[in-house]
Amino acid sequence: MKIVIFAGGAGTRLWPLSRENSPKQFDKFFNGQSTIQLAYERVVPVFGAQDIYVQTTAQYAEEIQSQLPELPVENIFLEPARRDVGPAVGYTINKFDKMGYSEPIAIIWADHLMDRVDEFREALQTGEKLINADPQRFIFIAEKPRFANNNLGWMKLGDKKGEIDGQDYYGFEGWKYKPEKALCDEMYACGQYFWNPGYFITSVAFLKECYQKLAPEIYTKITSGNYEGAPKISFDNAIIEKVDLSSAVILKTDMGWSDPGTLYALKEALAENIEDNVAKGNVIDFETKDSLIYNLEDEKIVAAVGLEGMVVVNTKDTLVVVPKDKVVRVSDLVKEMKRRGLEEYL
Repeated sequence: MKIVIFAGGAGTRLWPLSRENSPKQFDKFFNGQSTIQLAYERVVPVFGAQDIYVQTTAQYAEEIQSQLPELPVENIFLEPARRDVGPAVGYTINKFDKMGYSEPIAIIWADHLMDRVDEFREALQTGEKLINADPQRFIFIAEKPRFANNNLGWMKLGDKKGEIDGQDYYGFEGWKYKPEKALCDEMYACGQYFWNPGYFITSVAFLKECYQKLAPEIYTKITSGNYEGAPKISFDNAIIEKVDLSSAVILKTDMGWSDPGTLYALKEALAENIEDNVAKGNVIDFETKDSLIYNLEDEKIVAAVGLEGMVVVNTKDTLVVVPKDKVVRVSDLVKEMKRRGLEEYL
């Protein structure tokens, strides 16, 4: 099976820690390692460097070679432009199709964390066996929810469909993306909904068929060499929402997965307990809890008194202060800064 690690995002929700020239997947926040290095280390012992690919844009190719020196250079796929995940996955499929490869493929992400790597590896191996048995379907990896997180996508499990090597797999009954808080609480309580980490296994041949039938505009643009002309659209909107529910099954996992995709989510990933503070750099905090305080300027002290549920990030050229329930708006702030011509700070 081929493993493709997607690593082309700019990480705007983590600004100012994540910048255009140094996005979050390359920053070594976690015991001196970046999340792309962690993603690679999860899969290389099982699948080998020759079957691992990284997809990104040209501006990050050199950084990937530096951080993953064992990865063959030819295994780095460079998207001609940034067009969102719908066209990006189509680009991957077209690359493998041209290579004459039509077998199982797993799509994973460069910016996630997980505590129990063995569960993840077992799910990938089980998914590969399921695709070898029936290549005309998707295998979605679902994560057991730890709380009612309404900043994530959720997937609904159906009835048990079978078992392979002692692992059950279930029917797929649809998505709920970032549900309202009250609905999210109900979904969490009922036990039928799991988090959607965005990992899936399928066959190149089947996914090619999906693009031809469900996203012909994307497929035509890519295969004609006009990737830049493909519409900007998510993979879910382009493909998954149009797929027959019977064409997918779900593998349940409890990997201890997290996506440090926002500043507060980074705090959650680094803190041992939900109310703990996470501080980095020259920081003094007093009567403060459930907050992230990052100071990247050694010659300046950041002092906090009485904060709760706040994010404070101080860098050489920016100071960002935002309540935890508003961190998802940071990407909107970045868009507004671009509109005002402030790209030098991004």
